[in-house]
Amino acid sequence: MTIKDRKRLDDYYSQKARKENYPARSVWKLEEFDAKYRLFRAGQRVLDLGCAPGSWSLYAGKAVGPGGLVLGLDVAPPEASGFPGNVIIRGADLLTDGPDLAAGYGPFQVILSDMAPRTSGRKEIDQAKSLGLCSMALGWAKALSAPGGDFLFKIFQSPDGDGFLKEVGSYYEKQVRLKPRATRKGSQEIFVLNRGFRGET
Repeated sequence: MTIKDRKRLDDYYSQKARKENYPARSVWKLEEFDAKYRLFRAGQRVLDLGCAPGSWSLYAGKAVGPGGLVLGLDVAPPEASGFPGNVIIRGADLLTDGPDLAAGYGPFQVILSDMAPRTSGRKEIDQAKSLGLCSMALGWAKALSAPGGDFLFKIFQSPDGDGFLKEVGSYYEKQVRLKPRATRKGSQEIFVLNRGFRGET
């Protein structure tokens, strides 16, 4: 795919997000995962870590329906306008606040993390920061996942990341690494879907 084709594709996803009232193009990554792996079902409880600007929480809220619940947490949470009534948005510093903050809403059948660090331009530093965020998200997932639950997160690919992904996989029945169509050219991110939470082994 040429640079021109990639820019056209980026514009397509961004314009499609605006047209359908999603605040960010990242929603189409989640939609792709949901279509292929059926992430969401009616009545589920979903935890969205680092939920700003809100596209994933909005999509999940629609997907689980009025009988379900989505809790979105972020240090700078998006404005709650436009979210369905089953979506709760709360401010939280996930690096200092513990999983007890969300315990009253769980356990959760699906835990999401689209978090990424502010990039510095130095690959090793950015990879280490991404790994730190993912490690924190794993702590929340271990504490709050329902038996058999799913954990989907974004990570920057790195040599140290392989060992971490092996650790995450030890808590789940199945692990799949994903590179969605809406990923920008040159991005070092991948998504990792872990299915069937079984806890400590």
